[in-house]
Amino acid sequence: MKKDLSPALRARARAHLWQPFTQMQDWEQEDFPVIVSARGTELKDADGKRFIDGNASLWCSVHGHRHPAIDRAVRRQLGKAAHTTLLGLAHPGAIELAERLVGIVPAGLTRVFLSDSGSEATEVALKLAFQCWRQMRPSENRHKFVTFSGAYHGDTLGAVSAGAIDLFHSLYRPLLFPTIQAPCPYDARDPQGGAARSLTELDRIVRTHARELCGVILEPVVQGAAGILPQPDGFVRRVREICTENDLLMIADEVAVGFGRTGTMFACDRDGVTPDLLALGKGLTGGYLPLSATIATDRVYEAFLAPWHEMKHFFHGHTFAGNPLACAAAIASLDVFDSEKTLKKLPARIALFEKRLDRFREHPHVGDVRSRGLMAGIELVRENPSTPYPPEMRMGHRAILECRRRGLILRPLGDVVVVMPALSMAPRVMERMFDILEESLAAATRE
Repeated sequence: MKKDLSPALRARARAHLWQPFTQMQDWEQEDFPVIVSARGTELKDADGKRFIDGNASLWCSVHGHRHPAIDRAVRRQLGKAAHTTLLGLAHPGAIELAERLVGIVPAGLTRVFLSDSGSEATEVALKLAFQCWRQMRPSENRHKFVTFSGAYHGDTLGAVSAGAIDLFHSLYRPLLFPTIQAPCPYDARDPQGGAARSLTELDRIVRTHARELCGVILEPVVQGAAGILPQPDGFVRRVREICTENDLLMIADEVAVGFGRTGTMFACDRDGVTPDLLALGKGLTGGYLPLSATIATDRVYEAFLAPWHEMKHFFHGHTFAGNPLACAAAIASLDVFDSEKTLKKLPARIALFEKRLDRFREHPHVGDVRSRGLMAGIELVRENPSTPYPPEMRMGHRAILECRRRGLILRPLGDVVVVMPALSMAPRVMERMFDILEESLAAATRE
C-alpha cells in the first residue's frame, strides 16, 4: 500500500462524511485512521499501519474479520441472488436461518421476524408487544412499558423511548412515548443490594400499573451503552418471574450481549430464562452484514392470526429485511460456532481476560472495572474511587487516542473505556491488547 494516502482520504471524508455519535467539529481536527482492510482481529489503514480491533468493530465481529467459511458462504450466495424481498415471499436462506435460530434460542421461542438492525429488532419487539395486547384484550388500555435507568435499546424513536440515557435520549423526549423506569440494577459499592433494590421497585411498579403495561424490556446480564453495567446471577430470572406473575410480556434485548458475548450463546441462558420476545443483532452475521431478528413465542404470534379483513397482521417490514447475503453470512457464522467449538473455548479466554482486567483495579485513575464474559468497562476517574474528570477533558477519548498511537482501536463510552474483542482473539493478541491499554492509560492520565 502506498504511503501517505490517509491525509488525502481524511480530507475527502471531512468534506462530506457525517459520522454517527461524533462531534464533527472535533473529528475534523483529528488524524483518524482510514481502515482499508481487515483480517482476523487486525485492521489496516490506508498507510499500512496495523491495529488490533479491540472492540470487535462495535461489538459485532464475533469470529474476527474475513473468516474463510463466512467469506465463502457470501460468495456462494452472491452467485445466486443478492437480494429478494421477504414481503409475501421467502428464500432458502431465510428459512434455514429461522430454523437454526429456533434450535438454539431459549426453548419456547418459535417465530422469527427478520429486520436490518439492532434498533429495528427492539422496535419490532415493542410494536409486537403493544399490538399483541390490543388484539388479545382490546378492552384493556395496555400502552406502557417498564424499562431500567441506564437502558439503551437503539436509535429509532420507539427504541429511544425505551432508552434511559439522558445524554443520548433527552433531546428527543417530545417525540417519545412515555415509559416507567425501574432503577438501574448496578451499584458499584453494593452489587447484590443494588440488584435487590431494583427488583423490589420493579415489583412495586408492575403491581401498581399492571393493567396499563404491555411488558418489561431489559438488556439481560449487562447494560452495554450505560458503561458495561453487569447484573448478578438470578436477576434476569426474577424479572421473568415478576412478568409471569403479573401476566406481562418480557422483552430481552440481546443485540449487544447475544452470540457468546457473556460466555453463553445467549445472555438469558445464564439464568435459564425464556423471554416472550428476544431481540438479536450485531453478532448475528458475525459482523459481516446488517441483519437482526426478533423472535417470539407462539402466544405472541397467534395474537396476529385472523381473517384478512380484520387487519390484525403486523404492519412492519423494511426492503432489505432478511437479505439473502446477510442470511448466508448468519448461517455460516452459526456453523463456525459449531465447527470451531467457540463456546467451549470461551472459559479459557474469559479467564485470561479477567486476569488482565484485575491489574487495572489498582490503577490510581481507575474507579471501577466491570465485566461479564468478553465485555468490560474500565471507568477512569480523576481521583480514586469517585471523583470524575471534568467532561471537557474527554479523558476516555484521550485514552483511546493513546491506544491508536500504539496500534489498538477502542471506543469509549464517556470516560469508560470499553474492551470487547472478538470471541476468537488469540491469547497472545489479547495480552498485547492489554499491554497497549496499560501503556495508554498511563500516558493519558499522567498529567
